[in-house]
Amino acid sequence: MINKQNLWFLTLFSLILVLSVYYITMPSELLLTNNSSYNTEDDTNTNVVEIEESDILTAMRISLDEERLELQNTLQETLTSNASSSEDKNKAYEELKHLDEVKGKEETLENKIKSTFQLENFVKIDGDEIQVVAVSPDHNNELANNIMRSVQEEFKEKVYVTVKFEK
Repeated sequence: MINKQNLWFLTLFSLILVLSVYYITMPSELLLTNNSSYNTEDDTNTNVVEIEESDILTAMRISLDEERLELQNTLQETLTSNASSSEDKNKAYEELKHLDEVKGKEETLENKIKSTFQLENFVKIDGDEIQVVAVSPDHNNELANNIMRSVQEEFKEKVYVTVKFEK
C-alpha cells in the first residue's frame, strides 16, 4: 500500500526525471540567450566551448548528488520493503543518517574554506578521506597546507585530506 508521502515522492521524482530528460534532449539553439547572434547558415565558424570554474564545481556536485541519490533510493527501498529484516532496516536507517551527516559536514567545510580563503571549492568526504577541489589561479603549496589544516581542525580523529587546484 502506498502512503501519501511515498506518492508525493514518486510524483515529484517523476516530474524531475521528465524535466531533466526534456532539458537534455532540447536543441541547443533554445539554450542560447541571444538567438539573434546565432547564425545557422555559417558552418565555417568553429564553436569553442569554454568551461568556467563554477561549471567544473557544479559538475562535481551534480555527480556526487546523483551517486548519493541512487544510494539513498536503495536504502529507502530497504526501509520500506516488507521483505527486509529489522536488522537490514536498522542498517539502512543508520546509513541514511550517516549520509545526512556527511552532507552537512561537506557544506560546513565548503563554507569555511570559502569564508576563510575566499575560494570557490568542492568538498567530498569518503570515510576518512577528504577531497578538496579549489578554484585558484595559483597553485600554492602554502595555501594547500593551510586548507588542509583548516579541514583537519573540524575533525577529532586524523583524516587524509587532499587539495587539488583548478584554474
